[in-house]
Amino acid sequence: MSPFVYHALPTRVVFGRGKIKDAAIEAVRLGMKKPLVITTPHQADQCRALAEQTQGVMFTDATMHTPIAVTEQAMDVINAQSCDGTISLGGGSSTGLGKAIALRTDLPQLVIPTSYAGSEMTNILGETDKGLKITKRDTKIQPEAVIYDPDLLATLPDQFAVTSGLNAIAHAVEGLYAIDGNPIVSLMAEEGIRALAHALPLGQKGHDDALYGAWLCGAVLGSVSMALHHKLCHVLGGTFNLPHAETHAVILPYATAYNAKGADHAMARIARAIGARSAASGLYDLSRALHAPQSLKDIGMPEDGLDKAADIAAANPYANPITIERDAIRALLDDAYHGRRPKD
Repeated sequence: MSPFVYHALPTRVVFGRGKIKDAAIEAVRLGMKKPLVITTPHQADQCRALAEQTQGVMFTDATMHTPIAVTEQAMDVINAQSCDGTISLGGGSSTGLGKAIALRTDLPQLVIPTSYAGSEMTNILGETDKGLKITKRDTKIQPEAVIYDPDLLATLPDQFAVTSGLNAIAHAVEGLYAIDGNPIVSLMAEEGIRALAHALPLGQKGHDDALYGAWLCGAVLGSVSMALHHKLCHVLGGTFNLPHAETHAVILPYATAYNAKGADHAMARIARAIGARSAASGLYDLSRALHAPQSLKDIGMPEDGLDKAADIAAANPYANPITIERDAIRALLDDAYHGRRPKD
């Protein structure tokens, strides 16, 4: 066996139906007396109920891709109200804002996911400023506690559940060929992919297993480095404001195909987890079967932006099993734009 380093995540995880009732207990455990409760605008009613439960202050303007301007607004509320922690309820937008605040203040975070984003298990923050998404890693960004309550997914639209789940699978896929991967992470990654791939087609009946899979996939992302897939999605989301989960869902099979020849063992584990003959084609077929968006064109990417996206992605690449070459990335993006079947 090759040498490896594994660092266990410090986040406390509470999992189970109805566990949101323990939010106040978990907040007190973290020393919170007056938390800022964060959601997006459409979750304002849930925000109000949670703020009443935890004696917190509401902030309902969390925004996709964590724009710095919104973080500054939230910081104004934190300072004016003397808040001593954050409770983020929702998907990646709410979680990202809580992380951005923690990076600036080191206040404790409790995250209550209502999607399969997985970012609640990481010390990674992607902030957007002037059309560029900058990724940061810091121990202050890692949430202290997470409550996973499958009951909160009851109103999750099926289409969003699918794209959110494919987003989570992408975390685990990259964990299997990460430059700093290890056997423990690989076990979590394969199990996370398997759980989500089998649960997502079941709709609401699969929420428990899908949320379990999302936790594992998020833990993978929090334990190792990101590679090509996440770089492309950060560029596309930050520069062109494409929807986060949908972008991950579209790019996943193409980034996997790009790396196939440099990560044979990872591809075998991915294929086994989804019950397919090959990883990239299997992920493409899974996405089609789940009726996820099939192309960048479908989710609003302008065709005349593909060159710019390739330039940005190639200019400052993440570590990757296959060398990042600008022309090859441009070809990948063209395939993804048109939704062509990836070449294994």
